Amino acid sequence: MNEMEYGPDELDGHTLEELSDYLDAGFTPADPSIDDSPACQMALAALAHVKTATESLLETEADEQPPTSESFIAGILEAISMNVRAGRSIPIAHPSPTARITMTEGAVRSLIRGAGDNIDGVLVGRCTLEGDVTTIGTSIVVDLDITVRWGENLTAKAAEVRAAVAAALATRTDLVIHGIDVTATDVYPVQHKDGEDTE
Repeated sequence: MNEMEYGPDELDGHTLEELSDYLDAGFTPADPSIDDSPACQMALAALAHVKTATESLLETEADEQPPTSESFIAGILEAISMNVRAGRSIPIAHPSPTARITMTEGAVRSLIRGAGDNIDGVLVGRCTLEGDVTTIGTSIVVDLDITVRWGENLTAKAAEVRAAVAAALATRTDLVIHGIDVTATDVYPVQHKDGEDTE
């Protein structure tokens, strides 16, 4: 299924294509239904990172870089659509026995994506939380795919992502992390400026 074919229900009435157009238009005219939607804001943040990282792909000469999968950007966008879905409710510990505070699985996946996307040369794709996230104290495994800029050390980048994700989850959630599995599934070409060869 094409990422733009996902129904708008997961994005408070908006499609990923509409959000991409809103981003390209510089958020004007302002649309409160997007600006006030946590799901839309998570998707916009991810879209902005993808746009920045791939803005020069069409200018890259094919013979200067390894072949790039035609579907790699589509795969990233599809993962964004899937990752912002609310999913399960994840409890957050509170000293009051009557208080019940939760965050959505989508919010946690967005947190993970943000931590990984902040690593230079990395785009986070699919992200899943394996295990019972609805019970405090139950250990889970985080499984995510990344696309890495051509020429980077894949093992080193995976380790950076793993450390960043672990730190983000430790400070922002009460999840018990048994492991963080990071798989580099693709590479994207080096960006060029003014036609200069970056090699």
